[in-house]
Amino acid sequence: MKTDLPDDPRPTLSRRRFVQGLAVGGVVAGAGLWHPSDALALPVRATPATELRGTDLSLAIGRSSVDFTGRARGAITVNGSLPAPTLRWREGDTVAIRVANTLAGEMTSIHWHGILLPANMDGVPGLSFDGIAPGEAFQYRFQLRQSGTYWYHSHSLFQEQAGLYGALVIDPLEPPPYRFDREHVVLLSDWTDIDPAALYRRMKKMPMHDNTYQRTVGDFLRDARRDGLDATLADRGMWGRMRMTPSDISDINAHSYTYLMNGTAPAGNWTGLFRHGEKVLLRFINGSAMTYFDVRIPGLKMTVVAADGQYIHPVSVDEFRIAVAETFDVIVEPAGQDAFTLFAQDMARTGHACGTLAVRHGLQAPVPARDPRPLLTMADMAHDHEGGHGGGHGTAETAHGAHDAHAGHGGSGGHAPNHPAGERGNPLVDMQSAASSPRLDDPGIGLRDNGRKVLAYADMRSLFEDPDGREPGREIELHLTGHMEKFAWNFDGIPFAGAEPLRLNYGERMRIVLVNDTMMSHPIHLHGVWSDLEDADGRFQVRKHTVDMPPGTRRSYRVRADALGRWAFHCHLLYHMEAGMMREVRIEA
Repeated sequence: MKTDLPDDPRPTLSRRRFVQGLAVGGVVAGAGLWHPSDALALPVRATPATELRGTDLSLAIGRSSVDFTGRARGAITVNGSLPAPTLRWREGDTVAIRVANTLAGEMTSIHWHGILLPANMDGVPGLSFDGIAPGEAFQYRFQLRQSGTYWYHSHSLFQEQAGLYGALVIDPLEPPPYRFDREHVVLLSDWTDIDPAALYRRMKKMPMHDNTYQRTVGDFLRDARRDGLDATLADRGMWGRMRMTPSDISDINAHSYTYLMNGTAPAGNWTGLFRHGEKVLLRFINGSAMTYFDVRIPGLKMTVVAADGQYIHPVSVDEFRIAVAETFDVIVEPAGQDAFTLFAQDMARTGHACGTLAVRHGLQAPVPARDPRPLLTMADMAHDHEGGHGGGHGTAETAHGAHDAHAGHGGSGGHAPNHPAGERGNPLVDMQSAASSPRLDDPGIGLRDNGRKVLAYADMRSLFEDPDGREPGREIELHLTGHMEKFAWNFDGIPFAGAEPLRLNYGERMRIVLVNDTMMSHPIHLHGVWSDLEDADGRFQVRKHTVDMPPGTRRSYRVRADALGRWAFHCHLLYHMEAGMMREVRIEA
């Protein structure tokens, strides 16, 4: 994305204006006719809630002006809308979507996240197709073999961050196993006034830019009084040797982002209507580039009925964490008051998206204060104190990252990782963990013991048994690796550009084991096939398309290699993927 705008416009804006946004923020009328000098004089309107139905659709990707913070900026939109229109389809139908590229001098693409389809329809330039050139169009065509809540987004450079994302709902052929009277899509995202390419360059040069909460001398004295001087010195020494800080929860936060709910900043008060006595289905989608959200509706229980579009046994919770690219369907029964706040705070507790469930427009319930800032601990990262910094302990893989399945399984607790050779002495790897368990029952940093019932992965179980039924015949172990100071991210210490493809045989049942050696959470997405997450005993638990990997965890899932072709396998934090945390998976006959 090329612009003539400054890399960072934030010094001219108040902190509150940037975080809360404008009440009328959205796509600027007269898009394409503005200049930076007169942008604020243009009228603005809220982006309408657009839903497109039918099996033959036309989408136009272009450039529009948006204003969320008081400064009109360039965005990439679909049919002039940010977010892109919600697409509504029906299971079993064959859909044809003509996507036209009206961008000047810029390739584009659309990837249908979590949708099973032929590889040449997956929308990943360089793997499944060449991309859509300026002035040209591409027709996607595929049959819908699933139902549920999904989303779509660009897979071209940083276009997703610039606004090219939208919700996707596939209605089932058979009635769902729950009843509801009304539904709303709740699409969460992060917006930046900074050119996304410039933001990436800043991350490479100053990866700690948004981490303004680093520990001070006062914190040291407080910790010394509480824990003793020796323990405090030892703690600071460990963090110092790793050249890391426990406050580094997310790379980019509300110092650079305005958080949106259905394309509306917090001050805009997006509103979904309900009538008393109704059951309301809320389809939550995390369409952000880099932000984990913790979601709750004060005063209401939420019953989670689907994860990543697939039905699960209902779970009643007060709050859930939604990783980038995940979707959760929840049912609520509003009663006792006319308005409830939908509150989604970022994991680092620097900002929030919010909206309202109400009996009529114009109402608003109190917005809760954000929770205290969390801090990472060595236990969070399963840090290996003996040799965990920049070293290695052998290899986990043979050629192409695979080895035969062995006694024990990827989900087992107490199964220590074998660090790959690529981590040893690697300038792109700054730490290792001793991750030996999946920690599926852990709601995550900042959510433990907060007085609310918080959803954990262990709570989610598919309504169906393992659809394949076979035990995996082979196992792949991959380590999520990186270097914080260099903003380098990869698998097994090898960036995408230098990595060999992972090769799967068509029809085989595989186990993929992921070990997170970094201090960051990574949502990992494998295109083309389902990821059947295993429990701590190696049994099938829940079907997903995106598997969250908190720091210091070891998680495993089964894959049925039933989709021929070349597929992307990557961290769904956009800038981590761009920095190298991606592999190609080839499923071959």
